[in-house]
Amino acid sequence: MRIEKDSIGHVELENNSLYGIHAYRSVHNFPPSGERINLHLIKAFLQVKKAAAETNFLCGLLNENKYKFIIDAVDSLLTEIQENIDNSADTIYSKIIVDPYQGGAGTSLNMNVNEVIANTALKLMGKNCGEYQYIHPLDDVNMSQSTNDTYPTALRIASLILLKELEDSFAELQNSLQNKEENFKGIIKLGRTQFQDAVPITLGQEFGAYAQAIARDRWRIYNSAERLRSVNMGGTAVGNSVSAPKEYVLQINSLLKKITGLPIAKSEDLIDATQNLDVFVEVHGIIKAGAVSIIKICNDLRFMSSGPYGGIGEVKMPPRQSGSSIMPGKVNPVILENAIQISEMIKGHDVVISNLVGAGNLELNAFAPMIAHYFLRTLDMLKKSNYNLARNCINGIEADKEKCMKNLINTSAISASFISEFGYDRIQEIVKNAYKNNVPFIQELTSSKLIKEDDLKKILAKDLGIEIE
Repeated sequence: MRIEKDSIGHVELENNSLYGIHAYRSVHNFPPSGERINLHLIKAFLQVKKAAAETNFLCGLLNENKYKFIIDAVDSLLTEIQENIDNSADTIYSKIIVDPYQGGAGTSLNMNVNEVIANTALKLMGKNCGEYQYIHPLDDVNMSQSTNDTYPTALRIASLILLKELEDSFAELQNSLQNKEENFKGIIKLGRTQFQDAVPITLGQEFGAYAQAIARDRWRIYNSAERLRSVNMGGTAVGNSVSAPKEYVLQINSLLKKITGLPIAKSEDLIDATQNLDVFVEVHGIIKAGAVSIIKICNDLRFMSSGPYGGIGEVKMPPRQSGSSIMPGKVNPVILENAIQISEMIKGHDVVISNLVGAGNLELNAFAPMIAHYFLRTLDMLKKSNYNLARNCINGIEADKEKCMKNLINTSAISASFISEFGYDRIQEIVKNAYKNNVPFIQELTSSKLIKEDDLKKILAKDLGIEIE
């Protein structure tokens, strides 16, 4: 065991533990949630530390020997975390141990990262963990930095990466809907407004409208990335760069841009960027709009697939699992239900993020950890949900052409398509007689000798401007 000390006292740690006293105190201060820091946030934090080390070295603040081992340590950790991201592994969590729900504006995570980098560097030097006289977590790894510029900067970097992945998932969902638009373009069906029978529409037109909604969300998300590119790195504690040399402040963001490969830039006002997190409310609101679109689409599809025999039954969902423990053969629209629940959760995230951003005080927002965790969880979960929705549901949807036509001809809503041909009053009389005789409008229409059954589809196709299958 080794002993580490701070201003509060001392603790005993395992000799080979890469985390130190600050991470240890954090773990014991906050009740465990069972959740973990987002891998992309950890990766971004390591990239921030690498850029800081390089800048401190170039400015003559960090000696070459310490610099070399710190960079090697960060690179080894970056390799490990990239493997975790690529392979859904979790080895990094034996080192980054703090809970995502933490007080202190993110200091727990910053300290944890500093300690892991320092102790990894010490091991590379052939030293023991905790021998901070050789490389110190704060004096060396955290040189010229504060939690208050490293944490928001890392959050923006992670957000940009995940935002691009989310945009890609919307693109795939849009493509899936457009494919169905093409596949179903000639299938005429009953339109509905306020759950009541309305004029005819094609199934393809309905899916085309869904695709357009998702296309708008995709475009909004693409544009919102611009709002996250300004970072406050170099601002240190409150944004006025106390304890960071001017040369460091001028260089750090260029190196960070090179390391991350992202088009990030130094904020015009580091004090503003340190204390105000309203950009996350703005961007999350845009993402929430996408979640709302998905809820609407999924609920429409649940309605149209209902039954299938005792309900609407116009589309068939791909069967994914048994739907009942007591009703054999029942299959539920589980992918749609899952997507709705995730989207509703995102609406809840939006409320929490908005409230916590507004709860910031003076020069800092102490609630950045939960803002970050919910924001990144939204990006990650909606991305996965979109891919699941496209691949395991939308792509497998089939149309029941006969049911679509049956639902249509059994109503008088189709009557609107015949007004221009026969006049409003004549069609109104036929609708009235259909209700009186309790027969479908089409049956009453053909019985009236106004039109032959073979000509029905021709008139409908002409009115809708489509070819009917």
